Amino acid sequence: MTLLEHTWSPVPRWVADELLGGRPVDARPSSTITEAWADDRRDPLVAAYRALRRSVFVHEQGLFDGDSDVDDHDADPRAVVLLAHDGHGALLGGVRLGPADPGADDIGWWTGSRLVVAPDARRRAGARVGASLVRAACARAESAGALRFEADVQAPNERLFARLGWDRLRDSTVAGRPHVRMRFPIDRVRSLVAATKAPLGALLGPVGPPGFVGDDGAPVPGSDLVAACDAIVPAMVERDPEWAGWCGVLVNVNDLAAMGARPVGLLDAVGARDASFAHRVLAGVRDAAAAYGVPLLGGHTQLDVPASLSLTALGHTPHPVPAGGGRAGQRVRLTTDLAGGWRPGYTGRQWDSTTSRSAPELSTMVGAIGPGAAHRPSAAKDVSMAGLAGTLGMLAEACGTGAVLDVAGVPRPSNTSVGDWFTCFPGFGLLTADDPGAPPPDAGPATTAECGELTGERGVRLRWPDGETTTAVTGSVTGMGRAGGRS
Repeated sequence: MTLLEHTWSPVPRWVADELLGGRPVDARPSSTITEAWADDRRDPLVAAYRALRRSVFVHEQGLFDGDSDVDDHDADPRAVVLLAHDGHGALLGGVRLGPADPGADDIGWWTGSRLVVAPDARRRAGARVGASLVRAACARAESAGALRFEADVQAPNERLFARLGWDRLRDSTVAGRPHVRMRFPIDRVRSLVAATKAPLGALLGPVGPPGFVGDDGAPVPGSDLVAACDAIVPAMVERDPEWAGWCGVLVNVNDLAAMGARPVGLLDAVGARDASFAHRVLAGVRDAAAAYGVPLLGGHTQLDVPASLSLTALGHTPHPVPAGGGRAGQRVRLTTDLAGGWRPGYTGRQWDSTTSRSAPELSTMVGAIGPGAAHRPSAAKDVSMAGLAGTLGMLAEACGTGAVLDVAGVPRPSNTSVGDWFTCFPGFGLLTADDPGAPPPDAGPATTAECGELTGERGVRLRWPDGETTTAVTGSVTGMGRAGGRS
């Protein structure tokens, strides 16, 4: 039979709707998932959810003794419940999620629990209430800044969670019944690394003097100068020109600070649509240069072009600190400024601690391992676009090692989530590696804490208070490889 001779029947509408993500035309009104606080008993949907849990887990399944399945998570003011209900408001199911330890700080480790679907909703064709709630819970945990999300799943539901991308960890027991501990892989750090740093090795190769491949700055041969160059994303220059100008200075001075160099001068290159816009960018550059006490030596300005900004910074040190000078067994420290807050318009991405600091405070921070410091570490790198975990991966890659980061040991502002803090640009953040017991950097108002170690296993792993580790970075970050021996 040829194609022209083929006769066909129209695809039933409900099949087409299902393939396109819709629902059967004769189904009840579509379901909606809403959110409420788990401890809000006055919310009628929360009350209905608790009643449904009691009906299913206590009476139907006999999972809990007595007449209640309520536990400490229900009283945690940070815990939320996601509630699926139909167009008439009838509850179809729900799930609870929140920090793993209701009595401790939220360190980015969340768990899901009490997933329940009403008996009549389980039989609705195409409803998939349970799967929808699990997907929504994963998204909600990530939005809360979780970097670890787990659940103890009843054994018969393991296949459902596996189909939704969860990984099996081990058998577990809840209320005397067999369960399976499962984890949803959150790839926030890996995605950031892939987007910002992964292409560098193929593009650049092992760029840099011997021992300084992949560093934040480059020692100038035959001198005691260190040069650093950084550009600001054009969209940010266009959107916020004064802040872009400030950050252009900030990132370059931080690069010199990570090399243990004292900044001595700046050159800028500005592109702008007109003189007025160029003035705004340069105003930010001048303000930051004055705050850091670094002279603006000159540069280049071009008008009638798309917005752009790059700066070159020159610093001085007789003994630059390499990123690749560390070795397995050395301890990792983070020195960072916890003051300030999210830059307006960049919540979760850019932390502004520098614009509120005095010139002496800024000078002390960027001089933490500079020429006048009493001690310089074996290796250092400033936290940049790859975030805390990604930058640690770059330092470890240059050292030819891997790294472990103790999540609970990382200094962090109280009003930030772990996910945001581990992937943002922190304003001032300096990672150092040194022998156990070595003196910490003296960075004035900044906070220093020992929060990890260099290891023989490549990549970056996050270590949690229960001893579990999760992988943040697999293998190398840039592909530029080991920096070589220390100069």
